[in-house]
Amino acid sequence: MLGLKLPTDPRWVNIVEKNIEEILTDHAFCEQKATSTAISLIVSFPEYTDLVQEMTALVKEEISHFKMVHDKIIERGWTLGRDRRDDYVIELTKFFPKGGSRTTQLVHRLLYAALIEARSCERFRLLSEELEDQELAKFYRNLMVSEANHYTMFLGFARKYGVKQEVDAKWQQLLEYEAEIMSKLGTSEAIHG
Repeated sequence: MLGLKLPTDPRWVNIVEKNIEEILTDHAFCEQKATSTAISLIVSFPEYTDLVQEMTALVKEEISHFKMVHDKIIERGWTLGRDRRDDYVIELTKFFPKGGSRTTQLVHRLLYAALIEARSCERFRLLSEELEDQELAKFYRNLMVSEANHYTMFLGFARKYGVKQEVDAKWQQLLEYEAEIMSKLGTSEAIHG
């Protein structure tokens, strides 16, 4: 369903289980960044009323996810660690050239967001199926559904605002590029790493 070209190696969960505190901290900041992305799209493209409406709802949802993850951290007697670099997102956002029309910039940002959500969904599915900690497994199962909805929403907006055939071609190219990135990652307790 997600169209990802390279699935995560299930052994990644073994890395995660050795440091649950680290994955929860990374996850919390991913939710915060997702909130920031939605706000940025509102600020950058206010003339797209339907996008603004959906991003407003997404801000509320993503910040509530941040709180849910933060609550899990607190429940376990930990505190939120510091944010760290997300090498996956840094590499991913190098794919499309800078510049172009406002519509092109919007489509590219929507495609990046769709792919990040798709990979998060895939990782959450893996955590929900493979984690020994059943409480966290259930937690990730519930979040997986939201991520899938976000992925389809962003991709739908990209197809709506761009030329569908061009957007679909760019999406396939981006998926191939993302597979190359993922072939070098999967060795850390990070949602995308």
